[in-house]
Amino acid sequence: MNANLNIIEALGQIAREKNVDRDMVIETLADALVSAARKRYGNGDNFEAQIDPETGSMSVMARKTVVDEVNEPDLEIELGPAQEIDHQAQLGSVVFEELNLADFGRNAIQTAKQILIQRVREAERERIYEEFASRISHIEVATVQQISHGDIILQLGRAEAAVPLKEQIRRERYRQGDSVRGYVFEVIKSVRGPQVLLSRTHPEFLRKLFALEVPEIAEGIVQIHALAREPGERAKIAVSSNDERVDPVGACVGVKGSRVQAVVRELSGERIDIVPWIDEPDIFISRALSPATVTRVITDERRHHAQVIVDEEQLSLAIGKAGQNSRLAVQLTGWGLDIITEDEYQRRLRRLEESKVELRRLDGVSELIALSLATSGFISLRGIAESEADMLETVPGLEGQAAQLRAQAIAYVTAAEASGEELRPATIEEVEAEERAADKRRAAESAAEEAKRSAALAAAEVELAAQDAAAAEAKAAAEAAKAEAAVAEDDTEEDDIESGSDVAEEVAGEQISGDEDPSAESADANEETSSTQTQVEEAAATEADDGSDLDAASAASESGNDDGAAGV
Repeated sequence: MNANLNIIEALGQIAREKNVDRDMVIETLADALVSAARKRYGNGDNFEAQIDPETGSMSVMARKTVVDEVNEPDLEIELGPAQEIDHQAQLGSVVFEELNLADFGRNAIQTAKQILIQRVREAERERIYEEFASRISHIEVATVQQISHGDIILQLGRAEAAVPLKEQIRRERYRQGDSVRGYVFEVIKSVRGPQVLLSRTHPEFLRKLFALEVPEIAEGIVQIHALAREPGERAKIAVSSNDERVDPVGACVGVKGSRVQAVVRELSGERIDIVPWIDEPDIFISRALSPATVTRVITDERRHHAQVIVDEEQLSLAIGKAGQNSRLAVQLTGWGLDIITEDEYQRRLRRLEESKVELRRLDGVSELIALSLATSGFISLRGIAESEADMLETVPGLEGQAAQLRAQAIAYVTAAEASGEELRPATIEEVEAEERAADKRRAAESAAEEAKRSAALAAAEVELAAQDAAAAEAKAAAEAAKAEAAVAEDDTEEDDIESGSDVAEEVAGEQISGDEDPSAESADANEETSSTQTQVEEAAATEADDGSDLDAASAASESGNDDGAAGV
């Protein structure tokens, strides 16, 4: 009895450890006992096992038919032994003979054990698979076990998980024991059991992270309509609010950027642009290309394509580094985008008008058909003539008329070539090549004109410099002449002073000699002194007049120099 209870307890423990149903374990044990009986007594299908889940008693029965003479002992039994089992047994009836488990042997019991282990393992794997299959599109946290061929092998509860190399953010590095958060995108069955595949690059991973950080998203007040990612580099999301009192962008950013920064840290610094969503393609496209400023957007609903016109200085910002900003905008909006400047747009309009004019030379080609042909890539009669009819059939509005239109184009091109008429090139590439060649010619002509202007300006500058040098030389000569005149004036004054001193000394000598009347001598001396003073004054006046003349000449010279400089 105790042994039976131990069996029941062991079965319950297996069920708890493997997280499988206890009844399933008991049923598996019964099947294992039947397999052991077949191994011991033959591969018949007349064995049944019974296990009492309450007491743990086990028995294996062999189902046998009551006969007069036994030919197959494993399937038949005589009437006497049958009545010992069931006293009501009769010929032709079926009785169940209990088999002794001790007679099964070691090999049969080992087989039963292996079957039990295998069945329980399969049941556990199926349970794990069903559990995680229901958690696809959820975020799970697992622990790194090892790195194998670039893949990160994780332990996720009772399951094994992995982050494939292509699902990893490029700059991230992990070590054993690190925790990794990932988006469950697939659960596969393998020989080693179910394997849960996680991704850190999936766009929905970004959506789930915002749902964790922003309660308004989890509650459905703020909705993420679209998102685009280049994992580890940059992402864009478009959000709207169901409550006009809630700002969707502000809710995602959080106070001082706390919410969006939590997501950025989880994604290893991936920059995130949050733009408000609107159900107007032109406005939404403009917002998707932020931080660039868009001048206008021209949409084509039929082709789901848009031309985005920006200023020249905004073109590189709109396209982004290596085209990143434009690629993310295309993913976010779902529209094909062609980002161009106003000059390029006008050039394309001119090409379109030229194509329409040429295409309308054919009979039956209306304004609308010409526009449809031009926007479909058939920009000239030569292009239509060189195309296939099947390609023309794809042009809207030409159903059933393509062959006739192509024949007209061929005839027109042949006649034009014979008459020397000039037609547009067949493809847009050839048109662009011609335009580039024309631009190069214009650039060369502009460069030549600029070179001529530069040469003329240089010659004028040389001439002006020569005039300035001549004026400087004239001024220097005048200043030198003035300096020489001043030196001559100083020499004349010194000679006059010396002459006066000699006369005075001579008069004094005569007075001392006493040969003549003192009074007469005194009068003569006075007269001579007076005469001498008069001569000195006249000489000084003459020198003053000479100095004035020199100053006037110098002033005239300087005035002449000044007039020359102004003239230059």
